[in-house]
Order: sequence, then structure tokens, then C-alpha cells
Amino acid sequence: MPTISAVVDGRKPTDVAFSGESSAFTWNPLANGDDGAAVQYGAFTDRSIQFAGTFGTGGTVVLEGSNDGTNWQTLTDPQGNVISKTAASIEAVTEATRYIRPRVTAGDGTTAIKAILFVRG
Repeated sequence: MPTISAVVDGRKPTDVAFSGESSAFTWNPLANGDDGAAVQYGAFTDRSIQFAGTFGTGGTVVLEGSNDGTNWQTLTDPQGNVISKTAASIEAVTEATRYIRPRVTAGDGTTAIKAILFVRG
């Protein structure tokens, strides 16, 4: 179960100063059992997540948040629904957590999901 690093606006997270009003974190591809490396973005208050790609048989991806980087909870959309998807979608994210990551909880050998987290101040 590898951890997949994010690319931020086309660069590695360590190379980004976040001087703009928005940024996009991309994890690609995420296979069954993979999680995305957690990112921090405290200066940005609005968040949305987009999932795309091949979900395969039973493919499911969730968006998780944590304030300590150890204990993770599935985040929710503004309607209170957990962000757990089996097909391509875009959702707003309600909770503001210190860390955020996608995690693929199910799928088959063809599962290859792209997750894009858009944040803006």
C-alpha cells in the first residue's frame, strides 16, 4: 500500500510558497490500497475535491482529514454526506483540517484514480 505524493500546481509541495490565491494538489494515479501523502494548507479556507480516472470493479476513494496526522476521519460535503465515491465526481469539502489526503479503500487491478484538491483563500 504505497503512499502517493502530491504535485502542487505542477510542482513538488516543497517547492511551493503558496503566494497565490489558490492552488491545486494532484495525486495520480491512486490504486487499490493506496493513500495520498497528506498535505497542509492552513491559509486556504475553501476546498473542493475532484475524482477521475478508472475506478475498476468496486473502486472506492474517500477523502480524509486529520489534525494530528495520525488519526484520520472521512470528511463530508456541505449536505453532511461522507466523501466516499465509486465514480468520477466533484464535491465541496466542509471541514477545515490541518492535514488532508485521499485514500483508495477498494478496487481491482485496473483501479487508477486521479484526485485533485482545489483550495483557495
